[in-house]
Amino acid sequence: MFDRRSRYRDNRTYDPRPDTDSGFDGVYPREIGPAPGVVEHRIQDGERLDQLAAHYYNDPRLWWRIVDANAHFLYGGDLVFAKAMAGRTIVIPRATE
Repeated sequence: MFDRRSRYRDNRTYDPRPDTDSGFDGVYPREIGPAPGVVEHRIQDGERLDQLAAHYYNDPRLWWRIVDANAHFLYGGDLVFAKAMAGRTIVIPRATE
């Protein structure tokens, strides 16, 4: 179901609607442990997760590490911080797993 390099490859799947032919199995959330070795970052108006990942990791595709390290993010959405997030402090975990 997932590429061998995916961080979701080992997650268990489930059928969200077993009495229908939904055509897609759901995936249980993966376990996310504490983020060791973090840097605090104060969000500025207009910042995006991919920009932060490019700055801290030199790779904009690693935005999901920032989402995983901050429990108040449910998902990355469209990667743009809402205006209400400006001034809030988030943690940026180190780049290595």
